[in-house]
Amino acid sequence: MKTSTLRNNWVLRILLPTVFWLAIWQIAATIVGQELLIPTPVAVLKRFCELVVTTDFWIAAGMSLLRIFVGAFLGGLLGIILAATTCRFSVVDMIVSPALRVIRAIPVASFIILVLLWIRKGAVPAVISGLMVMPVMWESVSVGIESVDRELLEMADCYDMGWLAKIRRIYMPSVKPNLIGGIRNCVGLAWKSGVAAEVLCLPKNAVGSQVYYSKIYLETPSLFAWTITVVILSLVLEKLIFLILRDRKAGDSLEN
Repeated sequence: MKTSTLRNNWVLRILLPTVFWLAIWQIAATIVGQELLIPTPVAVLKRFCELVVTTDFWIAAGMSLLRIFVGAFLGGLLGIILAATTCRFSVVDMIVSPALRVIRAIPVASFIILVLLWIRKGAVPAVISGLMVMPVMWESVSVGIESVDRELLEMADCYDMGWLAKIRRIYMPSVKPNLIGGIRNCVGLAWKSGVAAEVLCLPKNAVGSQVYYSKIYLETPSLFAWTITVVILSLVLEKLIFLILRDRKAGDSLEN
């Protein structure tokens, strides 16, 4: 009973691990005794508060979010289109599928360096986010398309149902769970790969660039503060996507 109550108490679920890991952090900082290596939580919090009130902080955060969102959206959209195309045409599947699997297998750092040779550095984070998202979305949607009930498709053919009606009434309900799962997987992946691209290519006004400069100038509290910013923005993005998808699912349930 007590275990069940603890699991259902969201305050304790947030507060308990936070306090525990902050204590571990404080102990480690005390043992090391050098802020250059491990700053204390208080020092990092102080630096974070100093950054939050600056215009440069919000510009960097906003530009990073914009770059990564645009790249992830276009990559996800292209992944959906490729999924529909490869499932429809076997020849396209034989040609495109190996390339998408190779893209998924190549380390992000290698892709960043290659892309940096071909395009201007400001566009690299968006391109990298899109490349990382595309094969994940392609695979998720392809699985959904392949799981469509063939008997329903045969029945639709018997009633001369148009292709638009097939997509809306048969394919979309079958693909939706896989699409939602793919979006959830892609949010964190896009953000991490996009910030990693910023760290390597150093575009103007970017969170990743600030992480790199903090490391170069040995501003460890700033490095920790910007890293915490990356984590917070990632959690906020995932939460927003979760709320949007949940509300959308609830709306569809009411319509049905």
